[in-house]
Amino acid sequence: MFVDSVTISVAAGNGGNGCLSFRREKYVPLGGPDGGNGGKGGNIILEADENLHTLLDFRYMRHYRADRGVHGKGSDMTGRSGEDKVLRVPVGTIVKDANTQEIIADMTQHGERVLVAKGGDGGRGNACFASSTNKAPRRTEPGWPGEERMIALELKLLADVGIAGLPNAGKSTLISRISAARPKIADYPFTTLVPNLGVVKAGDFDSFVVADIPGLIEGASHGAGLGYQFLRHIERTSLIVQLVDLASCEYDPVDAFRIVDTELRLYSEELANRDRLIVGTKIDSAQDPEAQSALEEVVRENGFDIIFISSITGQNLESLVRAMWEKVRLARGYNGTD
Repeated sequence: MFVDSVTISVAAGNGGNGCLSFRREKYVPLGGPDGGNGGKGGNIILEADENLHTLLDFRYMRHYRADRGVHGKGSDMTGRSGEDKVLRVPVGTIVKDANTQEIIADMTQHGERVLVAKGGDGGRGNACFASSTNKAPRRTEPGWPGEERMIALELKLLADVGIAGLPNAGKSTLISRISAARPKIADYPFTTLVPNLGVVKAGDFDSFVVADIPGLIEGASHGAGLGYQFLRHIERTSLIVQLVDLASCEYDPVDAFRIVDTELRLYSEELANRDRLIVGTKIDSAQDPEAQSALEEVVRENGFDIIFISSITGQNLESLVRAMWEKVRLARGYNGTD
C-alpha cells in the first residue's frame, strides 16, 4: 500500500529528577550534600532513508515517545540520559507542524536528520545548591518535561520528469517502455492507483528519473478522480510530460490537452508554467489526421513542443527520451559541451 501523507504525535522524554542526598560515611564527619543531577530526556529524531518509499508504517502507529532520563543518585551520580528515538522516513518527506502548517524540514538527502521534539533537561540535585551560607541544602529540581507536538509528514517523490494526462493516455505503458519500471497496465480507467517511478538511461553514463501519476479528469481540482491528490509528486520535477491520447473515443485531442492544462493551473500556477513537453500517444491507432494537426497547432500556440509517439511499436520513443534528457540536463545546469 502506498501512503504519502500522515499525521503523528511525538513526545520527547522528560528529564530525570535531581537527587536529595547527604554523604553518610564512617570517619567522614559533616560529609555534606552529594545529590546528583537527573539525566536528560531522549529526543525524537527523523532520519531520511533512501530504502523507504512510503509512509505506511506511520499509518498503523501514530504515537511515539522517547525514554525519560534517569533520576540522579547519591555520591554525586548523574542519572543516565534517555535514549533518542529515531524514526526513519523516505527521502523526499516534508515535515510540518500539524497545527500551524509551518515547514520544519524538507528531507531530500539520504541520512539527513532533523530534531522534531527535544528531550527535557535533568533537574539539579542538592549538591548544586551548596554554598558558603547554605552548607546543607535540601533543595532539588524536578526534571524538565520533554517537548510534545503533532507533526504532519508529506511525501513528495524525487523525480526529474513528471508524466501527467487523462486516464488511459498511455502513462504506464510509456514508463514501462523507457525504464525498468513495471506498473500495472490495463485498458480501463484509473488502472494506475499510485505514482510509479522509473529510471531512464540517457546514453552510457547519464540517467534521469520519471514519475507517472494516476490520471487527471475534468473537475479534479474539486476532488473528482484520483490524480489530483498525487500531483504533489510532480511538484519537484523540472519537466512535465503531458500525454494526449490520439486514439481516444471519449475525448478530442485538443479537449484532452486543455482539460489537463486547466487542472494543472487550478492546482498550481507555478506548476502549470513549468517546462512542459506535450506527447501525442498511440499514433499507430490514430484515425483522424485533422485532429492530430489541430492538436499540434494549439500546442504550438501555447508555446510548448510536441512529439508524436507509439509506446506499442516504439515509434519516436528514442526521440522522446532525447528530448526529455535535453530539458532535464539544462535544468540541472549542464552546458552544451557536457
